[in-house]
Amino acid sequence: MIQSQLISLIAERPSQFAWFLGAGASRTAGLPTAGDVIWDLKRRYYTREENREVSPQDVQNDAVRTTIQAFMDSRGFPPLWSDAEYSTYFEKIFGDDHERQRKYLRGILSEDKVTLSVGNRVLGGLLAAGMCRAVFTTNFDSVVEKAVAEVGGGSLQAYSLEGTASAANAVLNEEYPFYCKLHGDFRFESLKNLSADLAVQNEDLSKAFVASGTRFGLVVAGYSGRDASVIKLMSDVLDAPNPFPHGLYWTGLKGSSVHPSVKALIAKAVGAGVKAGYVEIETFDAFTSRLWRNIDGKPPGLDGKVRKVHLSAVSIPLPDHGNAKPLLRLNGLPVQLPGRCFELTFNQPQEWADLREATREQRDAVIVTKGERIWAWGQEADIRECFGDKLAEIAAFDLPADYQAPENLHFKAFVEEALILALTKDKPLLPRMKPSAGYIIVDPHAEDVGALSDLQALVSRITGIIPGLLSPVSDEHPEADKVRWAESLRVTLDCKEGRDWLLLEPDIWIWPAHARSVAADFLNKRKSGRFNNLHNQLLQAWTGIILGTDKRNADLEFRPFDSGGDVENPTFQVGTRTAFSKKLTA
Repeated sequence: MIQSQLISLIAERPSQFAWFLGAGASRTAGLPTAGDVIWDLKRRYYTREENREVSPQDVQNDAVRTTIQAFMDSRGFPPLWSDAEYSTYFEKIFGDDHERQRKYLRGILSEDKVTLSVGNRVLGGLLAAGMCRAVFTTNFDSVVEKAVAEVGGGSLQAYSLEGTASAANAVLNEEYPFYCKLHGDFRFESLKNLSADLAVQNEDLSKAFVASGTRFGLVVAGYSGRDASVIKLMSDVLDAPNPFPHGLYWTGLKGSSVHPSVKALIAKAVGAGVKAGYVEIETFDAFTSRLWRNIDGKPPGLDGKVRKVHLSAVSIPLPDHGNAKPLLRLNGLPVQLPGRCFELTFNQPQEWADLREATREQRDAVIVTKGERIWAWGQEADIRECFGDKLAEIAAFDLPADYQAPENLHFKAFVEEALILALTKDKPLLPRMKPSAGYIIVDPHAEDVGALSDLQALVSRITGIIPGLLSPVSDEHPEADKVRWAESLRVTLDCKEGRDWLLLEPDIWIWPAHARSVAADFLNKRKSGRFNNLHNQLLQAWTGIILGTDKRNADLEFRPFDSGGDVENPTFQVGTRTAFSKKLTA
């Protein structure tokens, strides 16, 4: 299922869904996630044991984190991102002293640190309007209560580890809205942070959750699924009669990994006949704000407090163009984008993982993206070979004009990938994609690097190995590798004043990618001094490399594949002259 389908499903009958919130839902209000807390606890332990001063701000530096993690590894602590990290560090810092835990949490989760985001206000509006009847969370904070008070003007009583006996009865008696903090509230005595605490859930609160699970569907937001006792609790609902009658939907950030326990839970739900799935979203705020816009019949007073800001048409005239000499050269080349591609229809729903696996062997021949529809470029025969009998239909499709619209973010990356393939074709360059941009990288194994001579003249070496540096070791990357680098170019699309621009930013690529944090010192030294004149020369060199010419004011065409019509093989027209500003006339 994709995000828009889930939004439509919830918007039709929002009161049929309960919500389960993790720390990611509170992070938008300015509060730390479980990962932030873990790093702060590591910092405190490292400071205490090594007698060194490390501020909370220092921990935002990748090099500092690497040093602290290496110290923790040497002491036999759980590996980075291990499920055991959270409880282990709480035990090391606080022992079994709950009062010290509460004091610590009171400092980092206090209400004066809360700034409600639109996502928090949407949830507060749903609760205040009776459009959401039950919310469960592992969070200790007061974000949800504050959201209900600010948006709805009322109060919300949270059931936590204090006085749990009436929680299940409240659900059975339909005393809504029902709000439950499974791990407690930092303002009260009982908390669940230590490994013994987290091994099981409170029996009364568990009964309340199961009772809710047999009445409502469930939407999970901002939660990774690392807590085994919470996963067991959701699994217990699946063993009960009439589990999640309106579905179980787990949301996660696009591009992030899915915890194995979440995959197993969704598989069990599907096996039990429950409509269930993992749904990729951009952010909690973006997801909930879209949901709120799609719900009909919202009380106008609540709507005004939830959204606060409404779009208004604004017209600010630009100053007249000057005719003096250029004042500032910009890093954008004018580009005209293709307008057509293939739309693919499948016999069964396809997730991103399915598309990546199918095209893995033909990444240079087939480009694919997924939104409400699935689009592709490439020879029709190659596309059919990738997907086989899963593919039901392939047809020409006119692409949307606005790749900056929120619903078209996948389209922007789709076009950028095709464009960098076109610009690197038959050159000693490598194309790579990241979620935020495309990259063009000097190929360290290229035999003919004559086309790179202008770049080499500016920076001397254009690829190499960083002496004495090895990549960090983790469960995901169990072996240390030599760290390599190469000059690169960051490539993105943008639209200004009704025109499309190809933005170029010289950079340095690091292999393997997870070693970039430990290469910070090398990158700083390598990039030092790349200002004004040198940056301009680098930009000029890279422009000549990717366009293959030093002509001025020329329009060149580039295509990613050797053959095919516009539907199969998109055409990009790129101008050779970068944008620039002019002084106004006197």
